[in-house]
Amino acid sequence: MSKKILVISDYRKYHSTRPEAEIYIGLAKEGFNITVMTFPEAGYIPKFKEAGIKVIPFHPVKKFNRSEIQTIRKEVINGGYDFINLYNNYAIINGLRAVRGIDIKVILYRGYAGNIKWYDPISYTKFLHPKVDRIICNAQVVKDYIDSVPFFNKKKSIVIHKGHDLKWYNDIEALDLRSELGISSNAFIAINICNNRTMKGIPYLLEAFNRLEGQKDIHLVIVGKGMETQENLSIINKGKMKKQIHLMGFRKDALRLLKSSNAFVLSSIKGESNTKALIEAMALKKACIITNIKGNEHLLEHDKSALIVPKKNALAIADAIAQLFNNPDKTKALGEGAQKRFISEIHISKTIAEMKDFLLHL
Repeated sequence: MSKKILVISDYRKYHSTRPEAEIYIGLAKEGFNITVMTFPEAGYIPKFKEAGIKVIPFHPVKKFNRSEIQTIRKEVINGGYDFINLYNNYAIINGLRAVRGIDIKVILYRGYAGNIKWYDPISYTKFLHPKVDRIICNAQVVKDYIDSVPFFNKKKSIVIHKGHDLKWYNDIEALDLRSELGISSNAFIAINICNNRTMKGIPYLLEAFNRLEGQKDIHLVIVGKGMETQENLSIINKGKMKKQIHLMGFRKDALRLLKSSNAFVLSSIKGESNTKALIEAMALKKACIITNIKGNEHLLEHDKSALIVPKKNALAIADAIAQLFNNPDKTKALGEGAQKRFISEIHISKTIAEMKDFLLHL
């Protein structure tokens, strides 16, 4: 008899949720009986159905909501599931209450190293809830963080990366970004793709770029929401490179911008596991500059597939960008090395195999 899994997650954004969604499509092909609860407008529903996965067009939108808890509980009881896999706060909080008193394995997902406190009552409604059987961590740094929380049972955490597939990126066409920006066709473009949060270290990246004063053929493109903060604009305006810094805002074609760039620069200072934009840059054969935070550092090798620099160090980031600008052959070699690491370390087939083994042993 096949094992039955109920997954509750948000699959509305097709490309950003693809690595997670493809795990369950792969498990369905391996003989698992999968049911997905997600929003009715979720972009991945047709692919789920094509793979023989049952889809329930429902996702909780409130925390501790009695009606939503009952909807989940009814499905759990009627479905006779072996596992319930919960992927976000609304799913976790309501899902845990829904399975009270029911014999089912509860699996949570965690992709961020932080914000779980033994003294915070909210933590006991989620990751420290006694009903939780396992927590899948997207990187070792996340597991290390959770394991460090007092009174947490370390046997509950396991590392399984969300894999990708190179063929997902085969149809990405480079945008003529240089024409859009009105810059030289030979200009060197360093790009960062993220939404502005403290952990992303954007002020250090901007400070780094200001240190490249005089390099007229280097441009910095930042794609993402919330970049025009007072702090960021102050750093840009105090330097002499502001005409070469381009804050693009949110772009649906971010991957096309990435493909048209020369290098991907990640200035993060804490908290991350495996940054999705970094993985995309690796797939698209881009030279990568990353900081030495634990979450991303294991993905690449210094001077073979990336330049890894100290976090919170604008000078080191500037030196790395200049190094790539002045050495096109090295830029090309690092990009090729990054793609090789992508293929060997984070392929979706590896993730599916690890998930299958994990579930069967659990």
